[in-house]
Amino acid sequence: MASPISTRLTVGVAAIVAFIGGLTVAGGFNLTPFGYAQQAGGAKPPQAAVQQVTEASNAFVAIAEHVTPAVVSIQMERQARPVKVPRGGQQIPPGMEDFFKQFDPRQQQQQPMEGSGSGFLVTQDGFILTNNHVVAEADRLTVTLLDKRVFKAKVIGRDPTTDIAVIKIDGTGFPTIGFGDDDKSRVGEWVLAVGNPLGLDFTVTAGIISAKGRSGQLRNLYQSQYAIVDYIQTDAAINPGNSGGPLVNSHGDVIGVNSAIASGTGYYSGYGFAIPISLAKTVMNDLIQYGRVRRAILGVSISDLRPEDAQAAGLKDIRGALVGGGTPGQQSPAEQAGIQAGDVIVAIDGASVDRVAQLQRIVRVHKPGETVSVDVMRYGQKHSYKVKLAEAPAESQVASADDEDSGSTDSATTKPAAYDKLGISVEPMTTDRASRAEVSDAQRGLVVMSVDALGPSYQKLFAESDVIVRVLNPMPHAIRTVSDLDTSISKLKSGDVVSLLVYNTQQKQSRVVNLRIGG
Repeated sequence: MASPISTRLTVGVAAIVAFIGGLTVAGGFNLTPFGYAQQAGGAKPPQAAVQQVTEASNAFVAIAEHVTPAVVSIQMERQARPVKVPRGGQQIPPGMEDFFKQFDPRQQQQQPMEGSGSGFLVTQDGFILTNNHVVAEADRLTVTLLDKRVFKAKVIGRDPTTDIAVIKIDGTGFPTIGFGDDDKSRVGEWVLAVGNPLGLDFTVTAGIISAKGRSGQLRNLYQSQYAIVDYIQTDAAINPGNSGGPLVNSHGDVIGVNSAIASGTGYYSGYGFAIPISLAKTVMNDLIQYGRVRRAILGVSISDLRPEDAQAAGLKDIRGALVGGGTPGQQSPAEQAGIQAGDVIVAIDGASVDRVAQLQRIVRVHKPGETVSVDVMRYGQKHSYKVKLAEAPAESQVASADDEDSGSTDSATTKPAAYDKLGISVEPMTTDRASRAEVSDAQRGLVVMSVDALGPSYQKLFAESDVIVRVLNPMPHAIRTVSDLDTSISKLKSGDVVSLLVYNTQQKQSRVVNLRIGG
């Protein structure tokens, strides 16, 4: 499933969301002393009220005592290593590499690094569940238990598309934590986060489940287009070093793996995110059994619905998952079955789909090769298709277009055509530009040259160098020239929605943009 490239994301004005593991606390942190408050006057609270608070407190104590022995502190060490920097075609005489290296400012040395994170034991023979980003670059891993025993650990497998990893220590009889059912957990329930934040080992914090099924811009945390983003949000205090630790419910069962925080400073600001244990458990089982994750996919990019998307699809409610394009030059299982870009998936095997995270939850319980029934809305008409799920390929990097391709010789004299109704200016894609951006003939269309910050596209629906390939609705047809687009939108009035197929030249992916004319 599509996911933009980034390692952090802006939330609001100053906050960022970032993975929270792998932080070394150098020199600790400052502690500010506080004075003691004077004893309050007045009568003591009634015994009944005190008893209720005491019982709640004892419940937290019992949960902490049950969970903490199975939580581990993970120390990661990475050795110094050179960073390979492309020379841009420069030819160095054989035997003179070391001589020229000293004059090359691009030669870099990746410094040694130490980091820490969290994890928890899931089997008595030493399997530990944690985050991929805690162990991804480690040359050496050590694990410390609550009883201060230290073990060397090895990576069994890791999955960047879910940020889950499994490591193992040798031994038997280790304490473990049971798994809960995150599907049954509810917003407002009490939860505890356990881990090793800021070098403070085996810290327990409490809060509630603030939300479920968080995805949206959190996809920016992942590079893989097949990433599954389905977070539990909590206000239990989570800080760097908590990554990989358990989020547990009032029964002492794990319902999530702590993974990310929203913060303007890199420290706790009230918003933490955990990977649902149902997803983590599936990934863990695959990593242990196969050494990799065998993930079933529909093979098309999907995104959550906006009001314009629902209007274009003919839906009364803003619910479902908007289908973008597949991989250029290939036909995905969904496309083979008849699903098209611009369709909105509203149900799978009879289960309602309200958002992308829910669709992913349904698909991920299936294995590659299994067939599912998919219901879609297509511009006011409902269709059903049988889709044989494929297996997601191994992790791949999304290719980038040439950053210097800001124009081409055969388009230098072309003046971009402005479209106030869409809030963009465009010009035809030339042969030279298409070659530079590695755009196939099927993806050639109108290149977005600028986006009006105050126009209908201000919500980042378009980016410069996007290519408008086709009008999907109304009057479907290919877009190659400015007049093609003129024909499509000239008869639309303010408030109408036009559905466009857009190709991103950097991510090499197509998506659907439903845009309300004039606002």
